[in-house]
Amino acid sequence: MRIAETVDERPAVLVTGGAGYIGSHAALGLLDAGWRVVVLDNLVTGFREAVPEGAVFVAGDIADDPLLRSLFDEHGVGAIMHFAGSVVVEDSVANPLNYYDNNTARSRALIASAVVGGVRHLVFSSSSAVYGVPSDEPVDESYPTRPANPYGTSKLMTETMLRDAAAAHDFNYGALRYFNVAGADPAGRAGQSTAGATNLVKAAVEVATGKRDSLAIFGDDWPTPDGTGVRDFIHVSDLVSAHVALLERLIAEPGESHILNCGYGRGASVREVIAAVERASGAPLPSHAAPRRPGDIASMVANSALLHATIGWRPRHDDLDAIVAHALAWERKC
Repeated sequence: MRIAETVDERPAVLVTGGAGYIGSHAALGLLDAGWRVVVLDNLVTGFREAVPEGAVFVAGDIADDPLLRSLFDEHGVGAIMHFAGSVVVEDSVANPLNYYDNNTARSRALIASAVVGGVRHLVFSSSSAVYGVPSDEPVDESYPTRPANPYGTSKLMTETMLRDAAAAHDFNYGALRYFNVAGADPAGRAGQSTAGATNLVKAAVEVATGKRDSLAIFGDDWPTPDGTGVRDFIHVSDLVSAHVALLERLIAEPGESHILNCGYGRGASVREVIAAVERASGAPLPSHAAPRRPGDIASMVANSALLHATIGWRPRHDDLDAIVAHALAWERKC
């Protein structure tokens, strides 16, 4: 089949994991930007109601080659945004083989289907977990990749497969190494509905709305200014805008592939997030100290200069209070 290679021709984009938190926001962002969207999700952790109106929804697995090939042909899929996978660091330590199956083996199957089916562009949801435990911050893309947990290793293995596939085939990719994604669509159309979510901002606003009794602070003796973990929180809508811009770059420059950090370049501690939730909710947030979790690290902050230079990305919601306010508004709504 012929795949359209200019943005104006608008090939359809297959969004894997598009019924999940980030994937549903990506589907929304693509639709807002005028793309045709097909969502593929097995609904193990995703929600059918999270798929935005206007997207075609298909229940299925990313390793189902006959299904993928039929979707490519039926909808004229020219690109993939790949979000499907498991994301809990602690769970990856306890169940590593599940992560190598769901995140790595199934991604290999998806990439193979794309190459054989003539889909030439893929944007991959990678992670800062590929860096492991940084000795210096902020971390740029030249920092050694030494994952500290199976989750990070599973992401790095997929990056490696994409690199090798791009070298061997008429195919290019962009891997965005996320730092900590949080918040919700500012217009209230989407948010995070994950059951038992481990995301700090999500857990904190659940406490603020009475859905959890108290926020666990996993370690208050880290080597950070206030003893709690520090992360570079990025608004989910800013993350999505980076995906859309990167997709356009891949289509415009089919001989290029990119691995890019995606964060704001500054960190916030757990206690700073708690304070932001208290400001947004107008009430104290119950919290309690808990042991460090396996696979956790003290701090991770991005250097995203290469992302800015490559796709001209400019975030619109670079503010912890805005991130928390949008997450809290969604939590009160759902």
